[in-house]
Amino acid sequence: MLSPLTKELEENGIVIIPDLLTASQLRGMQVGFNARLRRMRWNDFDGYEKTDLYRHMVQDVLILDQGFVDAALHPVVISALREYLGDTFELVEAKGWKSLPTKRDFHGWHGDAWYDQERVKDRIPREVKLGLYLTDVKSGGFVYVKGTHGRQHPKPLSRDEARALPRERFVEVSGPAGLAFLFDTSGFHRQNVPILEPRQAVFFAYHDPKLPLQQEDLEYYRYHPLQLNAAFLGNLTDKDRRILGFGNATNLQPGYERTPRHAYFQALVGRSFDTKVFWGEFHQRVKAKLKRLTGLSN
Repeated sequence: MLSPLTKELEENGIVIIPDLLTASQLRGMQVGFNARLRRMRWNDFDGYEKTDLYRHMVQDVLILDQGFVDAALHPVVISALREYLGDTFELVEAKGWKSLPTKRDFHGWHGDAWYDQERVKDRIPREVKLGLYLTDVKSGGFVYVKGTHGRQHPKPLSRDEARALPRERFVEVSGPAGLAFLFDTSGFHRQNVPILEPRQAVFFAYHDPKLPLQQEDLEYYRYHPLQLNAAFLGNLTDKDRRILGFGNATNLQPGYERTPRHAYFQALVGRSFDTKVFWGEFHQRVKAKLKRLTGLSN
């Protein structure tokens, strides 16, 4: 017999979980996530990635705080996933982002495409994501169209298709920090507009890693083996280790190198930084020589 959570997920494609984490767990996650948001990732320090104007992306959140691992492996979540996905699923991605205030509709209606639809035509493989808000969300929340999951291979919707969606089936997920929700990613969803306040959210993706991935994700090395922090792995069970993909090299790409999108700009920044380092060292040598010649301490 299915649990109430799984029944709702089967029927609607989405289920909200209000009190998944403790206040202490949430605070630790917020601190770790905010540390990544202070600056863009570059050179010898970690930070966020930026691929569009309205989001600061934080990759591999499992290394940031124990709470992220606890959320991903929470017994309530894993029990529902096992009933919905079977026993072969793994956690394949753990990332989040800060959405910046905007009135622009930059993230339209879609189902999440991830598997190779040319090779998998006889069924619609299931993938579930756990969403979790790290800030209060009063606007620009996650929106899902109930009952659209498992009916079609995932794709982005055209404007005409989006206008035809049944508004009475819309579920907008708004609420306080710590609010969690599970959803079948084949159902149509989006981030709502306008976004009036900055919003922070993390998403954990679960599916069978043996299914063939679409070419776009292979080229980007999405769903790579998880990056983990040994400090947070002390109390794992054998089932936890399997879900985290311990020893599973299915989607490992040895020596992977991502094709740069801004090669000339990156080269310019690199040379500019080389110049800065050179002049910094030159200044220190001059300063040291003057100190020896004058006998001054400063």
